[in-house]
Amino acid sequence: MEKEKTTIAPKGKRYIYGKSGRKTSTCQCRLYKKGSGKITVNDKDWKEYFPTENLQIIITNALAATGHEKDVDLSLKVHGGGKHSQAEASRHGMSRALELMDGELRPVLKAAGYLKRDPRVKERKKPGLKRARRAPQWSKR
Repeated sequence: MEKEKTTIAPKGKRYIYGKSGRKTSTCQCRLYKKGSGKITVNDKDWKEYFPTENLQIIITNALAATGHEKDVDLSLKVHGGGKHSQAEASRHGMSRALELMDGELRPVLKAAGYLKRDPRVKERKKPGLKRARRAPQWSKR
């Protein structure tokens, strides 16, 4: 098992780092062990950054599955893609950081599918077509 990656933050607090991606979104996650459940995304409150309930559920899934909603603080830096893929990238980064914090959480996170990076991305446009697979309308005459 890989050793825990800890570094010292500018404030002098130690954190665990997890990086992830989804489509064209990337997330850098810093997990602080002794916290109160505070989550910040791009220096904003997470409920302000992800305003819909569906996105908020995606963000908290990994924490709820492991029971760490109120005892860790998270700082997330996300960019690229849309809000939904940013939320899924954040969940993946938080899961990786939680796994580094405590290796016994791996079976729970793996069973829920939070440790697997979703590899699906948009297919490239092909020459002679309008989009990746959409061909121009065919006419007989």
